[in-house]
Amino acid sequence: MTSRFSELVTSKRIVVCVGSGGVGKTTTAAAIAMYAARAGRRALVITIDPAKRLANSLGLAGLGHDIQQVSDELLAAAGRRATGGALFAMMLDQKRAFDEVVEQYATNPEAIARILANPVYAQISGALAGSQEYAALAKLYDLDKTGDWDLIVVDTPPTAHALDFLDAPQKLTAAIDSPAIDWFRKLRQSGRRRRWSVAGRTGAYILKRISKFVGSQFLDDLGVFFTEFSDILGGFRERAEAVYALLRDPGVGFVLVTSPEPMAVDEALFFHARLLASQMPFSAFVVNRVHPDRAIAGTADEIDGKLARHPGIAALGLDDAERRAAVDALLANHAGIQELAFADARSIDRLREACGDGAALRAVPYFEQDVHDVAGLAHIGEFLFERGGRGTAAVSAS
Repeated sequence: MTSRFSELVTSKRIVVCVGSGGVGKTTTAAAIAMYAARAGRRALVITIDPAKRLANSLGLAGLGHDIQQVSDELLAAAGRRATGGALFAMMLDQKRAFDEVVEQYATNPEAIARILANPVYAQISGALAGSQEYAALAKLYDLDKTGDWDLIVVDTPPTAHALDFLDAPQKLTAAIDSPAIDWFRKLRQSGRRRRWSVAGRTGAYILKRISKFVGSQFLDDLGVFFTEFSDILGGFRERAEAVYALLRDPGVGFVLVTSPEPMAVDEALFFHARLLASQMPFSAFVVNRVHPDRAIAGTADEIDGKLARHPGIAALGLDDAERRAAVDALLANHAGIQELAFADARSIDRLREACGDGAALRAVPYFEQDVHDVAGLAHIGEFLFERGGRGTAAVSAS
């Protein structure tokens, strides 16, 4: 029987991984995409975080806006895979993606050139509220529409930015529709001679003061930019509506990645509530770095007795007091780890209560070393898709 988590790679077109910084979100996204490729699907993993971990884990020298394929030899080294599967990766250049949206909706090549060359655009395209997140969503929409991928896995920025990621379409259109921007458009349309009368007494005073610092050419650039940019606003709105609908499509699944730390769990639960309120399809929690619950059988006396009879321990030449001190230290260390395991289990119980029907929960154990290659990603995939969290402090809710 297919587990609910496995349905992410068998029935979804897009998986969006979100979470706070440092919880293993990038690694989780890469592991999901790689498992899909090994299952015979053409999978693409997109990172928006500029961290280099994803490229290193996939055996790539670096990642950029252009899509790269992970070598078949590298995938083969990670273990057996089905025929037809392939893994691709890219790191989204959000400024370039925004330029692509402008190029798509501008009315003619001359308008495109003027907008992209406008010095105001160079500043605003990166700073306008929601612009870069909007560009990322627009790129995701375009990639999905190509039909080239069976599965696209998106590794979003940390949670605060991921919330912006969801709000980006509305934020951008609201910013462009603001009264201040409309005011600059009217100034542009009025011409230089009538600018001061259109601005009004207060506005004229402000403009004259501003022009002393930035020059009248800058004000002209503002007017040109906002006038020509408004011409493509209809296309932006259209794309925003399509993207917003895409995020609610049943072919999309959101995976909330967290650690068992209480603050990280609080953030994951906050985002989970936000997804439900927005009617976006929540699919699973992934809890990384979980301390395993591994009880020691036997009392200190029983363990000490077994060690006394063990040939290897006897060869160390420890006397009774030294051996018993080592046993006591071992048990004290284990008790500390068990406390962490119990705390992790309580955190995971909070997440399990929020899962409800139809969602999954996966726990990935704490590893001594960071994942840095495809073999490590394959190992993570085992806990996500095959072991179902067995051997950790929690098991799948599916």
